[in-house]
Amino acid sequence: MPHVEISLFPGRDDDTKESIIREVSDAVARTSGAPLEAVTVVIREVPKTHWAQGGVPYSKK
Repeated sequence: MPHVEISLFPGRDDDTKESIIREVSDAVARTSGAPLEAVTVVIREVPKTHWAQGGVPYSKK
């Protein structure tokens, strides 16, 4: 059972997130040989204050 976790900044609408889930699920099923029904996807929305690069939160960039 392939499982994919995607972290994004908040702000995308539900239709966009559904599209991401669909496209990623299709790609994983196609490339892994797993049935589509076995693929799970989780989208985690992480605030820019909780995500940093190079020691600097994205909220400060």
